[in-house]
Amino acid sequence: MSTDTSPIILAFSGGLDTSFCVPWLKEHYGRDVVTACVDTGGIDAQAAQALEERAMALGAIEHVLIDAKQDFFADVIKHLIAGNVLRGHAYPLCVGAERGLQAERLAQIANERGATTVAHGCTAAGNDQVRFEVALRTLSPGLEVLAPVRDNNWVRDEQLAYLKKHGLPLPAQGSAYSINRGLWGITIGGKETLTSEESIPESAWVLSENAFSAPLEPTSHTLEFDAGVPVALDGQSLSPVELIEKLESLAGSYGIGRGIHLGDTVLGTKGRVAFEAPAAITLITAHRDLEKLVLSGQQLRIKDSVSAVYGDLVHEGKQLDLACDDIESLLTSSQKRVTGVVKFILRPGQVFIEGVTSPHSLLAATKGVYGESAGEWTANDALGYARILSLPGSLQTRAAGN
Repeated sequence: MSTDTSPIILAFSGGLDTSFCVPWLKEHYGRDVVTACVDTGGIDAQAAQALEERAMALGAIEHVLIDAKQDFFADVIKHLIAGNVLRGHAYPLCVGAERGLQAERLAQIANERGATTVAHGCTAAGNDQVRFEVALRTLSPGLEVLAPVRDNNWVRDEQLAYLKKHGLPLPAQGSAYSINRGLWGITIGGKETLTSEESIPESAWVLSENAFSAPLEPTSHTLEFDAGVPVALDGQSLSPVELIEKLESLAGSYGIGRGIHLGDTVLGTKGRVAFEAPAAITLITAHRDLEKLVLSGQQLRIKDSVSAVYGDLVHEGKQLDLACDDIESLLTSSQKRVTGVVKFILRPGQVFIEGVTSPHSLLAATKGVYGESAGEWTANDALGYARILSLPGSLQTRAAGN
């Protein structure tokens, strides 16, 4: 047994895997366990209290809850909006984008308590094990990282049997679906997502159940952005976190942001997961249209190319990589003029953009009217431009001997 007596800092969600880890780590390593929950959304006061009570009942000497929602927006979500990041052109990285921030806070807690070891409850089959460990080893290369469930191949029944044997509280059972919830959305996994053929049933959706069988009437709304950051919904000024939480409830009732993402996992295999991201999809849709009004075509193309890379890095848990810093600097610079108001209609399953206005509108800046009249140029200018533009094609045709 190790002579290290410092506490083990365990990332704790209250589910079976992390519940099992508390007593097992204590027994196996003979050391105290401090549970840590980094709240990046989806934990209300009741859930927070239940987590602390569970952790202490399982044998933790201390439970730490850190409210990191504001930091999650400022450090991650702000850039996902600026980049209009949708993995596979559909999935807004609902869950997973927060792992780097959670790992950072976990390392901070370890440092504050003089701990040399952190632990997580990830299995060998998912993305999070990689995200956590890449981030932790980047932040604190000397920190020992334990993953008991993964490294010992513990299965669910074995973990339940262990907790029962020791008379410890069991996590809530009975749901056939694994639900992960954060500020940027929800993911839902079940037997249907293990293959590619079927959708999850209507009853499994969390935010949008019956959104289509009992549809709401369309409603009109506005979103206001300041330098790319959402600052007001329907004329009401809100902090970004408050705005996202309110928009999630509003758009979720219309079934906005509901989908099933089929894509590549960090491990290189294919994976499939259902998701609900009403706030994310509404904000990205509105933000993209505002950008079309205020940014040049060249700016948009450059942003699209680096945003795809940024999404990959965040998905893989590499958001602490210096390449992410460079991309974030570009994205931040690109948002200087992304200020204005977006009018939109919510209909079941659809966000329809009615119009956008901005003091930096490139459409309003021209003297011309598209399709109607020239402004800064004459008819002869347009003719000459068309001739010059056709020159490469004309030379290719001539060179081909036609």
